[in-house]
Amino acid sequence: MTDVAARPEGAGAGGEGIVRNCLCENFARSTERAALASARWLGRADEVAAQEAASSGMLDALQKLPIDGTVMIGAAGAGEELQAGEKVGSGGEEVVLAVDPLEGSGIVARGGSGAMSMIAVGEPGSLQTLPDMYMRKMAVGPVARGTIDLRRPVGENIEAIAEAFGRRVGDVTTIVLERPRHHDLIEEIRAAGARIKLIQDGDVTASISAAIRGTNDHLAIGIGGTRQAVLAAAALRCLGGDLQAQLWPVTRREIEEAGEQGVEDIERVFTTDDLAPQDAIVCATGVSNSDLLRGVRFRADSAWTHTLVMCMRCNWVRFTEGIHFFQRDRREEVRLPGF
Repeated sequence: MTDVAARPEGAGAGGEGIVRNCLCENFARSTERAALASARWLGRADEVAAQEAASSGMLDALQKLPIDGTVMIGAAGAGEELQAGEKVGSGGEEVVLAVDPLEGSGIVARGGSGAMSMIAVGEPGSLQTLPDMYMRKMAVGPVARGTIDLRRPVGENIEAIAEAFGRRVGDVTTIVLERPRHHDLIEEIRAAGARIKLIQDGDVTASISAAIRGTNDHLAIGIGGTRQAVLAAAALRCLGGDLQAQLWPVTRREIEEAGEQGVEDIERVFTTDDLAPQDAIVCATGVSNSDLLRGVRFRADSAWTHTLVMCMRCNWVRFTEGIHFFQRDRREEVRLPGF
């Protein structure tokens, strides 16, 4: 287990400043359960089964937690489980949740890389609700925070990011979903001279990856869903990054829906603080391998998971390896990571 934590003000070597009763690590159990369940469907060409397995696993774990939880942003394509408005938990602290039991169901069905399970949790009012439609967005990490502006040309933003890192534009890596709607965007990035990493799914993963050093990613940009924008904003708030997003309606009805939910200016640029205005807990567990998280690895009578836990209340970011045994009578040795 690797713990990368910024110590809260006044905290001593023993961690006296950490919130004693925070449940952040408990929420990781829900993403681990979702990842373990959906990883069984890797490469089996069944997106629905993988998504349903992830949702059932996450729900089962959440129901055991001492919380009075309300799902604010629900799972996509998961049937009746973990939809907006659903109550979860065994009773306790009042929280709201944004869940994505399986980001990248298509990835799992194809047997590809980059799928993960994710959850964001906070106090009531800590997560913005928006109509279910597209958003145009860009995300960067702490080094480039304050340098991006969604209203400016892409090339100018890339130049600003390169300057923040002290690099040439050609050293900047941008992550873009490979979709027909991004044809012009990709051409703009190429014209600017930056590198491009095209991904099949997982724009929340891309936003987190752009905010963590070591992935060699610097900017996540493109058009994705509003639910993914809120999840990404919560994660970037924990990581000290920056996200800007703008609704991208494709029909007049979507413009009307935005107005009904209080968004009068359809061209408004939402920031990290708008989408995730309060402290948050964000957990993500890898389902299949990516530059950010290792996927589930099955052994004889156990499975290994790799989880990222971010908590603003405890003021830490933690990467955790978990070994999950399938039975009490163990035939397998516990191994050090990497062996």
